[in-house]
Amino acid sequence: MERTGPTVRFSGLLAACTAAVLAAGALVATAPAAGAADVDVARNGGFESGLDGWNCTAASGAAVSTPVHGGAKALKATPAGSDNAKCSQSVTVKPNSRYTLSAWVQGSHVYLGATGTGTTDVSTWTQSSGAWKQLTTTFTTGPNTTSVSVYTHGWYGTPAHYVDDLTLVGPGGDPVVIPAVPAGLQQTATAATSVALSWNAVSGASGYHVYRGGTKVATATGPSATVTGLTPSTAYSFQVSATNAAGESAKSAALSVTTTAGGGGGDTKLPARALVGYLHSSFANGSGYTRMADVPDSWDVINLAFGEPTSVTSGDIRFSLCPVAECPNVESETEFKAAIKAKQAAGKKVLISIGGQNGQVQLASTAARDAFVTSVSKIIDTYGLDGLDIDFEGHSLSLNTGDTDFRGPTSPVIVNLISAVKSLKAKYGSDFVLTMAPETFFVQLGYQFYGSGPWGGQDPRAGAYLPVIHALRDDLTLLHVQDYNSGPIMGLDNQYHTMGGADFHIAMTDMLLAGFPVAGNTSRVFPGLRPDQVAIGLPASTQAGNGHTTPAEVNKALDCLIKKTDCGSYQTHGTWSDLRGLMTWSINWDRFNNGEFSKNFDAYFGN
Repeated sequence: MERTGPTVRFSGLLAACTAAVLAAGALVATAPAAGAADVDVARNGGFESGLDGWNCTAASGAAVSTPVHGGAKALKATPAGSDNAKCSQSVTVKPNSRYTLSAWVQGSHVYLGATGTGTTDVSTWTQSSGAWKQLTTTFTTGPNTTSVSVYTHGWYGTPAHYVDDLTLVGPGGDPVVIPAVPAGLQQTATAATSVALSWNAVSGASGYHVYRGGTKVATATGPSATVTGLTPSTAYSFQVSATNAAGESAKSAALSVTTTAGGGGGDTKLPARALVGYLHSSFANGSGYTRMADVPDSWDVINLAFGEPTSVTSGDIRFSLCPVAECPNVESETEFKAAIKAKQAAGKKVLISIGGQNGQVQLASTAARDAFVTSVSKIIDTYGLDGLDIDFEGHSLSLNTGDTDFRGPTSPVIVNLISAVKSLKAKYGSDFVLTMAPETFFVQLGYQFYGSGPWGGQDPRAGAYLPVIHALRDDLTLLHVQDYNSGPIMGLDNQYHTMGGADFHIAMTDMLLAGFPVAGNTSRVFPGLRPDQVAIGLPASTQAGNGHTTPAEVNKALDCLIKKTDCGSYQTHGTWSDLRGLMTWSINWDRFNNGEFSKNFDAYFGN
């Protein structure tokens, strides 16, 4: 969250990742050519049989007779809106084998690539091609890889492009067989209306089906899923099966789980649909100062921005009202406390938010951890607050080299933060409200990159919030990731999504609810959160931050996530009917913008 103008902090990681990609490309370039016994294992790569064997997004793909590179047909694919006209095919391959992927393309910004290789996924592209041009890349499959996905796509807003004579040359793959029955089915989190499940990954599986009482209730691409819409204090029986192109395995042994009666991180007497906003209490900016008593009734959770440390590593957090010289209309301490009580009497929650853009907090020692607990407790007690919002940004959280598993972090700044928050939760009890507002850099980017990576060189902050969220998921009331001030982020569809429209919020939120393998490691899957634990974070106006989303696009995102309608090209991994609501930076900027954000929220949910 920002005191002043918007910033984007992706340069460090992107530079490191670009270097890594270039290094990977250099390795690929020196690989020996395919052997004489190799064959083309792609199906219908000349599109002579139309789109047989191919899966194209929306209605973007068609086989045409002109122009063609060879034969009688070629693929014509047309990007539209948020659909980049992707066409893909699953191909059976052999493990530990080298393959050469090639295609002839025509048009601007045409991409060719492969995913699921088990090693390094590859892609290549041409920026402008008025005539047919051949794209070629190579990869080596992993030790357990039996199928890969090859694809082509264009770019948003570009004209139609053409693809022909696509080949994947290498050792012929063994016939696809039905995968084995998944083992190790277990519950990873249980709430009143949802159960999070995980199981062991199955070699050769392309997906999984989850059954409740014999009825399929969810699908997943990785070995975890969250089943929602359950009844409190009720016993359920779950099974899971594995699927691929050959069919579906038998169901696993049944797991019996009883939902809770309520309580926990998600049940803190919030309304079913909550509107969360940050109140500039300790400073002023172009939006002006808003007194606590003047906060409109639309806001259900009010985060006081900000509590900040006396130094980066002290852990000693201080909070005070904006100075009169900066905020001439600031209320007195007595008036501020009385207004907080009045909001609470009306059912609102008021929290202290720690961090923000300027408040770097690194709990690198146990002394800093203890000072954090003591000082935050003092703020909560002084103002009679309901809980804590963690808005650590910048360099507050990072992972030490070698800290590669989010399930068992070892970096002191991570371990001490988790310990400090658990101490605060234990002190204040089950009604303590805990929220977090990380940037996409620290959460969803973890799908691709985690910390400095297995070989070093990446930004150690990538995905660094994941171990904190995971360790505190049973205590967490709300996670509202900042879907703004963000670079493009890859979603579960393995496509990059860009802030500012419904598509970005749909893809980013679906990742939190469906879960995802961290850094592509299917044995380390971040389990999805309950929908009632998740809100979407957006800027309230164009002045509040990069990535402002119009009310119409906000409503499209809500329609898709809650109702599974108007989703565009992205297909969600569930219908998240219990999604808690929206968060914005900030209440002040919303008032400056005539309440557009909060009025739209009230209108959409009928408040």
